[in-house]
Parts: sequence; C-alpha cells; structure tokens
Amino acid sequence: MLSLKGKFAIVTGAGSVGPGWGNGKATATLLARQGASVFATDRVAEAVDETRRIIEGEGGVCFTHVCDMTDSASVEKAVAKAHERFGRIDILVNNVGGSAPGDPVAMSEEVWDTQMDQNLKTVFLGCKYVLPVMERQKSGAIVNISSVAGLRDHVGRTHVGYSASKAGVIQLTRSTALAYAKKGVRCNTVVPGLMHTPLVEHRLAKTIGNNDVAKLIADRHSRVPMGKMGDAWDVANAVVFLASDEARYITATEIVVDGGLIACIP
Repeated sequence: MLSLKGKFAIVTGAGSVGPGWGNGKATATLLARQGASVFATDRVAEAVDETRRIIEGEGGVCFTHVCDMTDSASVEKAVAKAHERFGRIDILVNNVGGSAPGDPVAMSEEVWDTQMDQNLKTVFLGCKYVLPVMERQKSGAIVNISSVAGLRDHVGRTHVGYSASKAGVIQLTRSTALAYAKKGVRCNTVVPGLMHTPLVEHRLAKTIGNNDVAKLIADRHSRVPMGKMGDAWDVANAVVFLASDEARYITATEIVVDGGLIACIP
C-alpha cells in the first residue's frame, strides 16, 4: 500500500527554517521512505542539503537544487534539471509559502505583492513548467499546500494577503485539475490547520507571538478541538496519499488536516 517505488517527485520548499520537521522536509522524507526518488528544492542550500542527508542516510534517493520559486526562469531551470535527472516527473508538491499579518489598510502594497508571490505565484509557476511534462507522459499527480486561512478566518487575527493567496491556491488547483482530468494528471490540495513546525518558534513567535513562544504554543493548542496542533507528518501523510496510486480517482478536491479547527469557526 502507498508504494511509490519507481516514482520521481519534485518537492518545493523542502528545507526547514530551523531544527525539526517542516512540511516540505517531512514530505520529501516520507515520499523517499515510500520509494520515490526526490528532487528537493529550496532557496536556502543548507536547509535542503539537510533534507538530502536525512533521506540518503535512510537509504533513499534525493537530489537538491537551489531555486527561487517566485522567479519564472529559476523554476523553469529547476524543472528542466529534474526532468533531465529522472527522465520523467510523476509527482509535484508545491509547498512554498509564508504569512504576514495585516488588514488592507495596515498592509503595505509591497507585503501584499510578496504574499501573492510566495503563496500563489509559486504554485502557478510549479504547475506551469511541470504540467507539459506530465501531459506528455499522460500521467502525474500534483499536490498543492494551502491553509485553513483560505477557508476561514479566526476572529482576532487578520492576514488578508495570506488568506486571499491561500484561497487562490485552492481554486487554482480545482481549475487546473479540471483542465487536465482527461490528460491523466490529477491535482489536489492539502489544507493544513494549526501545525507545530519550526515556523512557530522561528517566525510566528516574532510576528504574532510577542516573542513569547510558550504562550503562543499554548494558545494554538487550545484553539484546536482535538486539543493540540498537528505536525509536519500529518501534512506529509496526506500529501503522500494524494500523490499515490491509491488516490487515482481523486482530483479537484481538498484534504483538510486541522484537528477539526474549521468546523468550530463560524
């Protein structure tokens, strides 16, 4: 079950912002554990090299490439390198993203544009250059990472750029899935809720937590009906399922991985 032996996967944002397991790092590792050969990209060489060392240390196959997923030429080059290396691309996981707080008045135009680039343009560009390969193969699975912020907003926290761009990821995925459904390519979205990844300590504690990590973690745990945040492995498990042949009849849909969070948000 869920064997990916003989599959070739690209995972973007496959490093981690700090010690521990980010979504991309865990996803790349789990894909390799299930037998896939992984082409891992990140804009930080040291971060993605750590992922490669873990995968290779477990006997898996991983190649790395430094890539700015907001830059079209950089993405095109990365996809060409992956295709040259593997001869085909069976799986694409678009995982790059980031959040910034602010309402339309408080948020600068520059931050808004950056949010659109990080969260939505990266998905668009990944699909743009991988889809022709998958269409020629008449097969492939794309999994894009969104957020519950693209479905609901929690009262007390506003991040219009993040919410809008992550909602865009969901609809981009659905639209792409329908366009390629008869071409052998499936496209789905994983929608994480509050996850405990290195992002919490290394970014969110500064941007929304007043540098009080313990309080931020406790608050995030308390908001989830299951009583705690998920982690990167919860996201990775959903991604691997959607990328696998067991999900062969699933396209244009979402798996929400949130411990029940959005069910309790009006």
